[in-house]
Amino acid sequence: MKNRRKLILGLAVTLDGYIEGPNGEYDWCFTDQDYALNKFFSQIDSLFIGRKSYEIAQQHAENNNGEIVPGMQEHVFSTTLKTVRDGATLIAANSMIEAKKIKEQPGKDIWLYGGAELSDAMMKADLIDELWLSVHPILLGSGKPLFRVQDSQHQLRLLESKTYETGLVSLRYRINKTGL
Repeated sequence: MKNRRKLILGLAVTLDGYIEGPNGEYDWCFTDQDYALNKFFSQIDSLFIGRKSYEIAQQHAENNNGEIVPGMQEHVFSTTLKTVRDGATLIAANSMIEAKKIKEQPGKDIWLYGGAELSDAMMKADLIDELWLSVHPILLGSGKPLFRVQDSQHQLRLLESKTYETGLVSLRYRINKTGL
């Protein structure tokens, strides 16, 4: 079996499992230090992002010529957008087939940056290889959950964990695939 790129769902999550507050807020995310992001960025060269996350990220990407993460190939998954910024790729049809094709291309790993709907679809399509969760020590009580109802169980294997003095816990899991 040839080596293929890993798709890593990497994001911040609250202890009670939310990725956004009830009004879409994410002001609870710690930004006081690196939390191993630079190490993570060195192992990826592309990102998958859904429309809503892309539009939010674009509001903060002005200083990077519109790039969400400078130097990364952006693949925007949307059936409603007609265009994306120069240098990004819009994937509007056959999205799971296209995602699989991108994973099979040579390169570094791919970051599944955001989008609950996109993450859910890629989980159901068995495309996600790893979860990198930055668990923040906060209980929001409501908001957008990390995972929706799944069709099947997913066994995980802990690859790495790190606890920071702020109380944030970084967890990296491999999703065990059938037959591996």
